[in-house]
Amino acid sequence: MIFKPEICAIPDKRMTPFINADEIWSHLCNTVRPETLLIRDIIAKSLAKERLTLKETAALINADTPELIAEIKQGARDLKRRVYGNRIVLFAPLYIGNECTNNCQYCGFRVSNKTAVRKTLSDDEIVNEIEALEDNGQKRLILVYGEHPKYGPEYIAHTVKIAYGVKKGNGEIRRVNINAAPLDIEGFRVVKDAKIGTYQVFQETYHPEAYNWYHLGGKKRNYDWRLTALDRAQEAGIDDVGIGALFGLYDWRFEVMGMVRHANHLEACYHVGPHTISFPRIQAAVMENIGTQYIVTDDDFARLIAILRLAVPYTGLILTARENPALRREVMEYGVSQIDGGTKLELGSYSQSLNEEQDLNREQFKINDSRSLNEIVDELVADHYLPSFCTACYRKGRTGEHFMEFSVPGFIKRFCTPNAILTFAEYLKDYAPEHTRQAGWENIEQNIKDMDNPTFVAELRNRIKRIHDGERDLYF
Repeated sequence: MIFKPEICAIPDKRMTPFINADEIWSHLCNTVRPETLLIRDIIAKSLAKERLTLKETAALINADTPELIAEIKQGARDLKRRVYGNRIVLFAPLYIGNECTNNCQYCGFRVSNKTAVRKTLSDDEIVNEIEALEDNGQKRLILVYGEHPKYGPEYIAHTVKIAYGVKKGNGEIRRVNINAAPLDIEGFRVVKDAKIGTYQVFQETYHPEAYNWYHLGGKKRNYDWRLTALDRAQEAGIDDVGIGALFGLYDWRFEVMGMVRHANHLEACYHVGPHTISFPRIQAAVMENIGTQYIVTDDDFARLIAILRLAVPYTGLILTARENPALRREVMEYGVSQIDGGTKLELGSYSQSLNEEQDLNREQFKINDSRSLNEIVDELVADHYLPSFCTACYRKGRTGEHFMEFSVPGFIKRFCTPNAILTFAEYLKDYAPEHTRQAGWENIEQNIKDMDNPTFVAELRNRIKRIHDGERDLYF
């Protein structure tokens, strides 16, 4: 099925839909075969840590020769090192409930799927799940909910408070992010008061006509309500938001442009872009009905990650366990800053060994990286990344516009690397097996050697000693 561009937006006004499909297609169609010097100038602008325009992003998308693709990927590698260093933040998703009133053709939770095993975790089950996650060393969670009236703002706030309250040994959850239905402004205020981290709402596809084809029922069918969800979150005081698209529903080039347009809209209206961008690809799900026309190849997937890194230099990029380990390892270098580890999607599966094989009647979609958290940590260390469980910026108030004040000049690395080291030191002391501890401490030493402030290094080493002596939750 081919969707025609259409107009549905008034740009850059609060609470008003801002996607103009004609505008996006115009940029894509008018920058075909860009000159090499233009692409190099755009990469240089990004390396100077300036956000790209839609026109510039379209030029990167249309730079499709092997030589220019290689230059774009190298630019993304360089930018990642400048902004994020070598750290990779780790988290785990926790599905709270899979009841849903929507009928999305790509989702196993769709209301017309009568074979799905519906469940909402009880409070005790949530505690058990979080204790199991803490036993593995997790410090950061994203709570995931189906879109159903029972998962309203008061219930979300209730489950967030449960998550923060679970302490087992040295384990605790220090940041709870949310992936749930769009709320009204008052609803967002309720969840903000529960001290959530990032609130994610993925548009799925930014193309209005394609969106209508895939969403056959439920409140999610309202494109504009979903598109302006994070405007309402900002109006409610939540300045830490995450956007995303589900690649495989429409032309990947349009979706990249849509996310950049969304990021630019938020920055223009609220002086801060999204904290994170996610780019999941369609995976197998029960009753999936989308066809293959827009399936994104591995090569294009790598390209789009590099382009997003250059387009939005200060936005975290999240790569999930939908992708297989080999591909995750490859594309991580192009700008990814956060990954999940030890992921399980079946409700209740962290605390119980429910199924050796994935059961799509109990899961939203298929995952392709089922490795344990420690296996992923081992690989990160082997590849000279610094695993991080850091939550300091959120807890020190370095979010939203304040985060931009720190990060845009590049000062954020002053906090991120040492805080990553401190949280990794906790993991090595409390949860890692011997072979991981040995390699991990060598990793920490190498990262400390790369620092050039002797006074700061002395204080960092003092805090590491305090962790060895039993203190926890130390951060800058």
